[in-house]
Amino acid sequence: MAKIGFIGLGIMGSHMAANLIRAGHEITGYDVVPASVEKLLQAGGKPAPNITEAVSGAEVVITMLPDSPQVAEVVLGPSGVLEATTSGVLLIDMSSIAPETSLDVAAAGAQRGVRVLDAPVSGGEQGAIKASLSIMVGGATEDFAAAKPIFEDLGRTIVHVGGHGAGQTVKAANQLMVAGIISLVAEAIVLLEASGVDGERGLEVLAGGLAGNRILDLKSASMLARQFEPGFRIDLHHKDMGIALASARSAGVSLPVTGVVAQLVAAARAQGNGSLDHSALLKVVEQLSGR
Repeated sequence: MAKIGFIGLGIMGSHMAANLIRAGHEITGYDVVPASVEKLLQAGGKPAPNITEAVSGAEVVITMLPDSPQVAEVVLGPSGVLEATTSGVLLIDMSSIAPETSLDVAAAGAQRGVRVLDAPVSGGEQGAIKASLSIMVGGATEDFAAAKPIFEDLGRTIVHVGGHGAGQTVKAANQLMVAGIISLVAEAIVLLEASGVDGERGLEVLAGGLAGNRILDLKSASMLARQFEPGFRIDLHHKDMGIALASARSAGVSLPVTGVVAQLVAAARAQGNGSLDHSALLKVVEQLSGR
């Protein structure tokens, strides 16, 4: 079992930390939101008042933060993770950020003898609760091997996808697919209901055929009920779609459907729905249809 410093105890991080505690790891955690730190204490972890104390003496440090600026500040900034850790520590950034930021973190870690992996996840809040996340990992093979027992306490599908930054590129591909499928499920619901077809029965049939997918399995009931309690917020998916488009430009490829879906996500955010679950893309499709 490892001594782990955990930074970022939000919707995902709080459940991930709790799973690691249940698996027998010693977790010291920090978050800027006091209530999140209190949840860690209730789960059996040790709260820390700052980053330095959270990672002091840790063998492994995990960060689970909203975006690239937060990762850069927490890891690279004054009194950040790299200043507070010692050579040989394994730093696992499980945030979803730009691949370029992961490369910067890996380079800075190498200068201090800190091993670094980028390991973003997919599966949403339910995946974090059930320890069934998909984890896409970039970094050195030997560091992946060292981290794999920890990953196995958090997820089911764990794949080393390449060098530093590769995990973030795969996550960008994941996010463009998820947003695209949610948009199509939303369009199906609007078409069914506008045509007088029972949406629940219609989606039940679709889920059993070639159109079946995890979004239908996990989101159709709440979308039909127009319940958009956040498991993954529109605000965060908007950020991820920006990463996907930037990655496409960097790779020199055209992702036309991704561009359209990114605009739908941006519209949902502009309409004031950024704090809702990403399945609230249904609201945008309904508005476009005058419903």
